[in-house]
Amino acid sequence: MIRLVIAEDHQSLIDGIKVFLEYEDDITVVGEANDGERLLELVSLKKPDVVLTDIRMPKMDGITATRIIKKEIPDCKVIAFSMFEQDEAISQMQEAGASGYIMKNASLKTVMAAIRGVMSGEIFFDDSIKMKTEKPKGQDIPLSKREMEIVKLVGEGKTSQEIADMLFIEKSTVDTHRKNILKKLNLQGKSELLRYSMERKYDFNG
Repeated sequence: MIRLVIAEDHQSLIDGIKVFLEYEDDITVVGEANDGERLLELVSLKKPDVVLTDIRMPKMDGITATRIIKKEIPDCKVIAFSMFEQDEAISQMQEAGASGYIMKNASLKTVMAAIRGVMSGEIFFDDSIKMKTEKPKGQDIPLSKREMEIVKLVGEGKTSQEIADMLFIEKSTVDTHRKNILKKLNLQGKSELLRYSMERKYDFNG
């Protein structure tokens, strides 16, 4: 049984999702929140398998909440549920640790597929997001300053632990950044990332 918490400041939207999932044997809604602070309380109390969260909510935004959730309960899967498909919002949710990103105008079947998909270990984007994120392999794609730092250090042969020590961050954070870099660049595995990092030079002084 997939234990789900829904965070959304429009109660009618929560109610609609709950009605749709009511007859699904493998998904149960164990909590609902209308703001980010309440979401964190519920996650701490209920320990859900999956969180479906809006990005913009009162008291605390979904990006901040996702970052805290993934730090406190790493196994909890988070799906962004948003009206916004800007690259920055998508990137920020990925960096926070979200496993999926779907639009609020997606069908309820897509919502259900996302819940089941991330629970099985997939990274789930609905079709409109896939079109924005899928890019040809090796194409130059804007990376965040932190991601560029990590790419540069990977090219110098540094391990994740060495990079973490140099940047004063956790090794798990470095690993998350590396996964996001692979996804953004459409690369497969450590060897392709190393080859990519050695072929390109970045200016980190800007």
